Amino acid sequence: MDRVIRRLVALLACTVALAACQVDVTVDVVVEPDGTGQIAVTVLADQAVLDQVPTLIDDLVLDDVIAAGWSIDGPRPPDDDTGGLFLQMTHPFRSQGEATNLLQSLGPPFTQMELGRGTNGDITTNQLSGRLVLSGFDAFADADLVAAVGGQPFAEQIAASGATPADSLDVTVQALLPGVIEGEQTNVEVDANGILVWELPADGSPALILAQSTQQPGEGQQWARPLSIAALIALVAWVGFMTIFIGYVTIARFRRARAYKHRHLGQH
Repeated sequence: MDRVIRRLVALLACTVALAACQVDVTVDVVVEPDGTGQIAVTVLADQAVLDQVPTLIDDLVLDDVIAAGWSIDGPRPPDDDTGGLFLQMTHPFRSQGEATNLLQSLGPPFTQMELGRGTNGDITTNQLSGRLVLSGFDAFADADLVAAVGGQPFAEQIAASGATPADSLDVTVQALLPGVIEGEQTNVEVDANGILVWELPADGSPALILAQSTQQPGEGQQWARPLSIAALIALVAWVGFMTIFIGYVTIARFRRARAYKHRHLGQH
């Protein structure tokens, strides 16, 4: 999966660099109160990219991405009819470990990405960390891709264009975490929609991603605690009733058996 996503980003980055245009790449991380969620990778390029590379939509072969479990929307024109290219890849996750694997599969500029979740007593903590780092176009290609083409793809053309990743890519990470955001452990502010947003600086310098939220007991499931208490009380009551009932039946049978024995002996 790592190679699949990385090669896709490499193709987009090199194509945009050669076309002297820009592309927006946004990663959305949504975590539900129960720890499940979804990761979405959205790529948006303007019409200038397609003007320079008209075959780009057909060149994006996504069979391997789909085989890796991602759902695909696009590539297609954006909904706002402004022209260009829209591509979105989404993948659900069932645990923080699966989410971390998915985030790490994206490759540069998304590095050291990790989603953590743990419970201490009644408090559940969610943590998102990572870095946005653009070190050069060669960082996008894995060893297999470099070996296949005999070097960094389009290296001479990119060098001649003078393009850099910072010139060619706008990179954003957005996160929606359950619970209360802990300001001292989070390095960006929550926007009006409760979303945390990190953007790669325009000069291409690294950006640190750091966020933490805490959930109180039963948060997002307010009905669960009283229901569990009611169920426990019902269970205890049922066990008590059955104990008394079984005891009553046992005594009744014992008395009946003794009375029968006395009558039988009296007849003899």
